[in-house]
Order: sequence, then structure tokens, then C-alpha cells
Amino acid sequence: MDISVEQLREIPIKEITTATDTRDILAHCRAQGEALRFEDIVIIDTDAHHMEIESWADICAYIEDEVVRAQALDHLRNRTGSPPYGLNGDHALRYQDCGGRIPHQAKLGETVGDSPVHRDVTLVRRAIDSFHLDYMVVFPTPMLNLGMHPQYDMEAILGRAYDRWFCENILPVDPRMKTLLYLPFGDPQASLRTVEDLGDHPDVVGFMVTSVRHKPVQHNDYMKLYRAIEETGKPLAFHAGYNWQDPSMLQINRFGTMHALSFVWCNVVHMSNWVMNGLPERFPGLDVIWIESGLAWVSWLMQRLDHTYLMRSSEAPLLKRLPSEYMREMYFTCQPMETDHPEALKVTFDMINAKDQLLYSSDWPHWDFDAPSVIWNLPMLDEQAKKNILGENALKLFGLDRPPGK
Repeated sequence: MDISVEQLREIPIKEITTATDTRDILAHCRAQGEALRFEDIVIIDTDAHHMEIESWADICAYIEDEVVRAQALDHLRNRTGSPPYGLNGDHALRYQDCGGRIPHQAKLGETVGDSPVHRDVTLVRRAIDSFHLDYMVVFPTPMLNLGMHPQYDMEAILGRAYDRWFCENILPVDPRMKTLLYLPFGDPQASLRTVEDLGDHPDVVGFMVTSVRHKPVQHNDYMKLYRAIEETGKPLAFHAGYNWQDPSMLQINRFGTMHALSFVWCNVVHMSNWVMNGLPERFPGLDVIWIESGLAWVSWLMQRLDHTYLMRSSEAPLLKRLPSEYMREMYFTCQPMETDHPEALKVTFDMINAKDQLLYSSDWPHWDFDAPSVIWNLPMLDEQAKKNILGENALKLFGLDRPPGK
């Protein structure tokens, strides 16, 4: 049988392994939420991760190309090695557990007993309960690098297989689970097909582009895609990531340094192209979210783009306002939020209109995840602003049902 809550204990960090129960790891988070009465307010996690390789054989069974599907399943049955068939690996993944000191994300080896639901659902439920969440927006992890896959067609093949499998087998099991649908952005037509085929799924609250890629978001090939997303009334998100193989990162010799810069840089480029090419004017009904690149870069980029625009406005003829004014109407997730300089953070909050545009995110189960207290404990915010950021903003943006009694 599954472990009961009463049997759980708060454990020393040194005892955490890849087999440790999620609820044990998050025991302090759960107790903290109970003390702060988080059950009384809406809390929505806009960025949490499903470790899809744990279910890779099931996902590969959804590959539509018969030859690729046969190769994938044969590889999974008869060969070993990492990454699994089809995925492009990134050696930086080996550094995320800090030399084994933060091992829980390296492998989700915890037991789930004889639970009647899919193992992945059980693991997400444990996190939802521990964080005191009403909804958790979940999407894949290793697939975030597919935008750099050397085989052009593999992103669309695997992206569609994952989307269909996740929508059919995982999301319907628990109404608290939602997703931003993976868009194979390297193939505009395949992305459009994804929106048309799965965009109306009740648990799809938006669409996601993985930002580690070199495709220019302003290219005309994407205009039909943006219009189709705009017509759904659901937002488009850009999820940051790292790319140590990018030429601009090749001179860096520390994972931490690369992580600090690369997560930011990919969204800086996409944001700049999005704004300066007038896409907010072309698609005024399309809400945009920027995920997992922190916040410090946003105020910096606002200043840089405004300064440039005022000197060279002829290069951005579609704009009717300053770049920063468009950016202020976009949405941002808080993780990983740079809290080490409170005054700078306060200025950033003011510039991005955080009380109405910032969304709480945990980034669970990654090594740098944040509990809801990261927002609740900020002295610069009043209580209503905290409630907005933790859940009310996302409730409106995603059109979710308000949980009973909240």
C-alpha cells in the first residue's frame, strides 16, 4: 500500500536519495503552508516538470511514423544508454544534482505502492498536496532541448507523441493537473497542427515554446500559428533553458555560470525580437508568458530597448508605444527569483507590474525549486498582491475554475 501521511517524517538533507518520497522531501514546505493557512487561498504553480523519460516507452508507442516508432521501441527493449531513443542529450544535465548533494531530481526512484493510477500521476499529486496547490501546470523536462535536435523532424515526431500521450493518459486523471502544450516550434506547420488538434483539450491552459533554439520568432512562417493561438484565447509561453553548446557559452567553464546566463539569454533574444518586430501590435489578443529565466533581466532589457527605440524608432515601425510598455503587459513566472538584492527586486516588481502580471512557479522537482513562501515572505508586497501572484493572476489568465470555498 502507499505510505500514509501519518507515517511521514521530516528528514535530514543528508538522508535524501533518488528513492526518497516526495512528501518527505517537502515535509517542511507542507508544515509551513499549514502554519500560514495556505489552504484558504488560491495557489497555482505555473511551472512544474514531468520527468517524461520515466515513461518513455509508453510515449514512444504514440509515435505516428511507423519506422521511427519501431526503431524507438526496439531500442528501448534491446539496448541501454542515455538519453533514450530520439532525445538529444546535454551533458550539463549531469551537473544539476551538485555532485550528488541534491540527488532527488536525478532519478525519480520513489515507490508508489499499488496505486490504481499511473505512477506519474501519483508523483504529481504528492507535490500538489505538499505545496498546497489548487492547480499545477506540468510539462516535460529533457524535451526542453529538442529545439536543438540535429534531426530536424524529430522534434515534431516526439513532441506530438508526448502531447497525445499526456493528454490522453495523465491529464484527465486529476483535475488539478494542467499543461502548456508542447509546440514543436522548429516546424511551424506541425505546431499549427498541434494547436488545431489538441488546443481545445480542457486541461490544456496554453501553449509552450522551448526557448533553447535559434528560430526567429518574428518569421512570417509563424504568423498563422500565432493567429490560431490567439483565437483559442489561451496564452503562449516561452520556457527558458540552458545551452552550453551555444557559441556564446563555449568560453564558460563552470555549470553555475553558464546556468546563470544561458537561461536568461535565450529569452532575452526571443523577447527582443517579439517586441521590436511589433508582434504585440499584430496579435493584441495574445497573452505571452516568460518562464524560468528569473526577473532581473526584464528591467534591464526594458531600459535597453527603450533607449534604442527612442534613437531608432524607424526600425520598429509597428510600435505605437515604448517597448517597456508592451513588456509590462506580459506575464512572467517568479522562478528562480533573484531575492538577494531586495531593493533591486522591488524596482523590478514595479517595472513589470508584478501585482497583476507575475505568476508563482515552483520548478519542482529541480534542484532550485521554490515553495509558495518565496512570495508570501516578501515584505514589499501587501497581502492582496501576494494572493494575486500566488494564484489569482493565473486563475484569470488561464480561465480556471475557482476552487470551492476560496
